[in-house]
Amino acid sequence: MKNIIYHRQIESRLRSLLFKGKIVILYGPRQVGKTTLVKKLCAEYKGLYLLCEEPDINQAFTHKTSTEMKAFIGDKKFIVLDEAQKVEDIGTSLKLLIDNFPDMQIIATGSSSFDLANKINEPLTGRNYELKMYPLSISEIIDSTSLIETKRLLERNIIYGTYPGVINAGDLIEENLKKIANDYLYKDLLKYEGIRKPDMLEKILKALAYQVGSLVSYSEIAMGIGVNKETVRSYVEMLEKAFIIFKLKPLHKNKRDEIKSLHKIYFYDNGILNTLLQDYHTLDSRKDSGFIFENFFISEKVKYINNNNLSINTYFWRKQKNGEVDLIEELTENKTYKAYECKLSESKSKVPTLFQSVYSPASYQVINKSNIVDVLKSDNKEINKVF
Repeated sequence: MKNIIYHRQIESRLRSLLFKGKIVILYGPRQVGKTTLVKKLCAEYKGLYLLCEEPDINQAFTHKTSTEMKAFIGDKKFIVLDEAQKVEDIGTSLKLLIDNFPDMQIIATGSSSFDLANKINEPLTGRNYELKMYPLSISEIIDSTSLIETKRLLERNIIYGTYPGVINAGDLIEENLKKIANDYLYKDLLKYEGIRKPDMLEKILKALAYQVGSLVSYSEIAMGIGVNKETVRSYVEMLEKAFIIFKLKPLHKNKRDEIKSLHKIYFYDNGILNTLLQDYHTLDSRKDSGFIFENFFISEKVKYINNNNLSINTYFWRKQKNGEVDLIEELTENKTYKAYECKLSESKSKVPTLFQSVYSPASYQVINKSNIVDVLKSDNKEINKVF
């Protein structure tokens, strides 16, 4: 398989924020392509790329005056600080630079929002834009290859995920995926304050992986691994800020019910999910294939919404005796709804009567293996049947 350079949807948003007198913060897990993107822009603007893991670069921005930092940067007007969280008190350093040299464009990247955000939020209040970058989306893969090729490789992407280094790995796909998963899930996360026990982190991650598509109870997870509920909650929040998992809340007319109800947790990347499950078998040979397919579709929709900065809230809907809908998109501008039900096979599914009566008019579509790529390709078009 040839090495493909993928066009990222976030790039157009990032470009629109350049040279507006503010720092751009680009978050995202390791290996999703942040460095490739910022190096591309850096070359285009004849800028300066600086990796903050390098000791001399780190030192040049640690507890330095704006004059000292400017002397190190020189006359460059476009600066990239990659892995900026490695610099102690980076927020103050960035504040000094943007306040004293407002015509300079700085892009700072970080592999987790909790690590970098904790250092920049207060110093950079009103001085920065924040963007998030995820593993490749199906829309990005289609744009960079073809619709036919994307359909051919659909199951491969559902099983192994869509990290660029995994998609381009050829026969080494499992080795590359395991390295990304192990390096990021354990080696990197264990460096952060608040996560000190690798065995506990692994148990929580695996518990979440086995509950994908189901209501998640922190109390049950805590009881199963022998810790308290608040420990599980704090780890889950950390994993969210590291862009490994995300929550899906239940849709309620009464927002107070929404807050106290159990939610679901999904993984941004199916490859990471399947590595935790230690299962790379094809869908037709797995008992959990429906949940794996559901995770893939819902994560794709969430990535698409974030990549394109759309005003859409995501939920699931469930009433114990009145059915369930896997994904609800609430368009915030006009409070209309799109409902999706994931069925791996091409079986028919009818919209639950109670949902229809409460949230009509809304669209409803069953997502299966034969139509998922076309649906994701046409996200911005009204292709659903309105009931």
